[in-house]
Amino acid sequence: MAIRILIVDDHAVVRQGLKMFLATDPDLEVIGEAGNGQEALLSVAKLQPDVVLMDLLMPVMDGITAIGQLRRQFPDTEVIALTSVLEDASVTGAVRAGAIGYLLKDTEADELIRAIKAAAAGQVQLSPKAAERLMREIRTPDSPDKLTQRETDVLRLLAAGRSNKEIALELVIGETTVKTHVSNVMMKLGVSSRTQAALYAVKIGLVPKDVFDEL
Repeated sequence: MAIRILIVDDHAVVRQGLKMFLATDPDLEVIGEAGNGQEALLSVAKLQPDVVLMDLLMPVMDGITAIGQLRRQFPDTEVIALTSVLEDASVTGAVRAGAIGYLLKDTEADELIRAIKAAAAGQVQLSPKAAERLMREIRTPDSPDKLTQRETDVLRLLAAGRSNKEIALELVIGETTVKTHVSNVMMKLGVSSRTQAALYAVKIGLVPKDVFDEL
């Protein structure tokens, strides 16, 4: 089944360009588009995409605000921030809000397609530079609820870049069970995205910092 994608950008030419090259991959299907964050919320409720490509600088409702609301209302939909802005405040704001990825608009088409497929599979993928920046900026919870051993195992594999399917195979559990464990981990840690959970795992030494060098 194709990965269902919603494109959110206030420039029609950008949306059209993204649709054109994403259509070249049979595993991807663009099911809708929106021109601002408010439209994005309505579109996600109606279309239920697997992945949202979200611009950050938009009228009516900006991308970071929209990402936060999407993650609270539709936790099964992953969001990739796709923007022309590379500032610490934008990167950390988007990830704090719940984005699983952060890409610039000059990203090569192949790299964007890989990122969409990784997001749909629940994979955390950070470049070493992005991970380093986020490690400095994002604070981990002071006293999170204690994770169970199985939740800790899931968090360790998630932080190592494993997909839901790979975690399920390694732990001999179902993918639905993996998703439940991930949701519980994020709730206990008080974070909105797998990316934040992965950074927490690095900070507490559950996985080595250089794990991101392998992604």
